[in-house]
Amino acid sequence: MSFKSLGLSDALLRAISKKGYTTPSPIQAKAIPLVLERKDVLASAQTGTGKTAGFTLPMLQLLSQQPPLRKRPIRALILTPTRELAAQVYANVKEYSTFLDIRSTVIFGGVNARPQIATLRNGVDILVATPGRLLDLHSQKALSLAKVEMLVLDEADRMLDMGFLRDIKRVIELVPKRRQNLLFSATFSKDIKKLAQSILHHPVSVEATPENTTAEKVNQKVYKVDKPRKTELLIKLISEGNWSQVLVFTRTKHGANRLTKKLIAKHISAAAIHGNKTQNARTKALDGFKKGTIRILVATDIAARGLDIPLLPHVINFELPNVPEDYVHRIGRTGRAGASGEAISLVSAEEYEYVRGIEKLLDEKLHSEEIEGFEADPNYTPPPKQQRPQRSRKKSNSSPRGNSGESQNNRNRSSSNRNSNSRNNKRKNSRSRNRRRD
Repeated sequence: MSFKSLGLSDALLRAISKKGYTTPSPIQAKAIPLVLERKDVLASAQTGTGKTAGFTLPMLQLLSQQPPLRKRPIRALILTPTRELAAQVYANVKEYSTFLDIRSTVIFGGVNARPQIATLRNGVDILVATPGRLLDLHSQKALSLAKVEMLVLDEADRMLDMGFLRDIKRVIELVPKRRQNLLFSATFSKDIKKLAQSILHHPVSVEATPENTTAEKVNQKVYKVDKPRKTELLIKLISEGNWSQVLVFTRTKHGANRLTKKLIAKHISAAAIHGNKTQNARTKALDGFKKGTIRILVATDIAARGLDIPLLPHVINFELPNVPEDYVHRIGRTGRAGASGEAISLVSAEEYEYVRGIEKLLDEKLHSEEIEGFEADPNYTPPPKQQRPQRSRKKSNSSPRGNSGESQNNRNRSSSNRNSNSRNNKRKNSRSRNRRRD
């Protein structure tokens, strides 16, 4: 099968050829004809399967078949969960529209909004956006969604994980009811199917690979090691293996910062990317990683979404995710485009239950071993877990910018305690002054 056989225009075929692609991927072969037929599509595709072209190419073709509207109102809206993914999708739109009269732009938070507003006022046909910045600029009347013909939710599962459901519903209220909808997700979870039912009209479902499968060319390993020695083992693997491009995952932002500092202290060039980093810092870190000036990129799951790093040889789970699907997303970063890749998990006793959850999802046993000199203590018993709420897809109906009643109550109690402490301190100081006067 060729791209030409999918019914794409000569202008798009030239752009595709310029990028060096000759044959469509499975998700592209399935999705492109359906989108060109103006059907609503529910697509399941992992990262690295070419899914972005699966909706951008037919979108460009459909929009280019009619003359641009006066003042260039937004006709296609692509929503993504993260800034990195938004930038990656926008780059694809720009490249594929090289020979078309199509205007596009991208908006996301973490950067000055003024240049984004100026571009929008000049008119764009395609807008790539994160939900938060989109709604912020809409509230400022910097953009209108009244003429949107196509709506795409890219990596919809991650948007639900991040609590964007409320924002998605607000966006749905702002776009016309008569429109084409495309929803792309790594898996068809219950929440995704529920979202699809509320948005899509008689959708056609397509899957590039069986649900929840991992890249066949990824060699997965589990190294058992005590938690305090994880950093030491990671440094040994990097140094002795002479690894030059390694993506390391941690569960928290602070954990990413701590690990990065320890690697730099051992003269290993490293950088961290997470939600607390500015967009410029994240872009600089990613560019350095791609150019090879930074050997190790330490990331959280959310920050890593949308990273476009071709031929990544090594992915390290410094800490396993407590959501098994996130493991699939992580290791999907390596073993792309037919290349082999390696995914190594450094697992302490506290994380054995996470391994069991991953194995259940994958329906396979992960190979585990120990490195000589780093054997896990067989007599070690992990401390009992503190009760804390875990991230759940079922709780994704709250906005990340909103707050739950429980959180608000905690803040009220905290505020009340602070006020009480302040009053107590004032009474103590008053008594102290009185004693000094006496």
